[in-house]
Amino acid sequence: MNHSSVTELQSNPSARANLGSSLTESATASTAHDLEICEVSKQFGSLKVLENIDLRVKAGEFIAIMGPSGCGKTTLLRIIAGLEGMTSGEIRLQEKDITALSVHQRNTPMVWQSFALFPHLNVQQNIAFGLTLMTHRKAEVKRKVREIAAMMHLEPLLDRRISQLSGGQKQRVAIARALITEPKILLLDEPMSALDPHLRVRMQGELKRLQQSLGISFIYVTHNQNEAFSMADRVVVMNGGRIEQVGTPAEIYSRPATHFVAEFVGNNNLFDGEVISVSPDRVTVRCPQGTMQALWREQPHQVGDRVTIVVPAERVALASTEGSVENRLENKIDATLRGFEFMGSQVIYFLETDTGYEVRMIRQEALDHTLAVPINSRLQLVWKTQDTVLLGERIQ
Repeated sequence: MNHSSVTELQSNPSARANLGSSLTESATASTAHDLEICEVSKQFGSLKVLENIDLRVKAGEFIAIMGPSGCGKTTLLRIIAGLEGMTSGEIRLQEKDITALSVHQRNTPMVWQSFALFPHLNVQQNIAFGLTLMTHRKAEVKRKVREIAAMMHLEPLLDRRISQLSGGQKQRVAIARALITEPKILLLDEPMSALDPHLRVRMQGELKRLQQSLGISFIYVTHNQNEAFSMADRVVVMNGGRIEQVGTPAEIYSRPATHFVAEFVGNNNLFDGEVISVSPDRVTVRCPQGTMQALWREQPHQVGDRVTIVVPAERVALASTEGSVENRLENKIDATLRGFEFMGSQVIYFLETDTGYEVRMIRQEALDHTLAVPINSRLQLVWKTQDTVLLGERIQ
């Protein structure tokens, strides 16, 4: 898929007249939700794989589900597709209960990590495969294949064998095969993991533009944060078979709701401590690394409470010259520079406090503008109170 394919989808009436229009009409039905996952649980014997999963997907929404390996995200996708049964719960697709329906009755196709294309069939036959399972005339199948091939910019490749395709071309064929059945929702299980990094970045934008043009809901499973944040309208973070947080990429990144999300997403520094004073808008916390202030927004805290202060690494700065703005910030700790990692447009600095705790600081700068101080230099780190997030006591 490339920019020209999406442009053609948007501007070419013949390519979109039938397939694209029907997909959009399906997505803009009267229901406010394309998918409702209600208290879904899954057990294998005594092992709880999913526990009380509750999620609503709005019409035409791009949802990314991410989490560590084994958190249950792929199992959830398989349950939605009908490939896996559930222990309890209910799934509704555009207000219709599909819990007991078979995979072929749901029309919730899945694009796999391996693409799952048939090597003995050419591109045209792979795309048409979903229609061969239904009752369609040959002329209609041929017309639909041409339409989706034009949409996905695959027309020159229709007679090629799968072994002759690049990774990006295989992905386009897999998506075309899923879309040709005019699904109400499309499920994608880490479909870019087999692509090289450069192609993966390019495909992210193309996939998002395709989803917006079609107007149907995508549910996209990934362990890659960049993929989730760049494409999704909302992100679901899972851990241990449960949903930890659901929110926009900005909400997930800047306001983690749990310790797991704070540690899993972004580059956050977490400081455990005890509340020593409370004012109307902020809390003062004594931590082993020093006394810190944080804003509280959702729940009040009392003196003596155990809490965790979350500070994004990109919000940490250096106290520099006398009288500078940084020197007037409320939060300050001393640390020793132990090393740095060049990441292209930014540099991650690793520092160590007197208690042996690692603190990370991120600066947007080129390599030739890295800190002009030697390793093992003593530095003072500062940050704004409003740049902190306050969580309850960490559960070990």
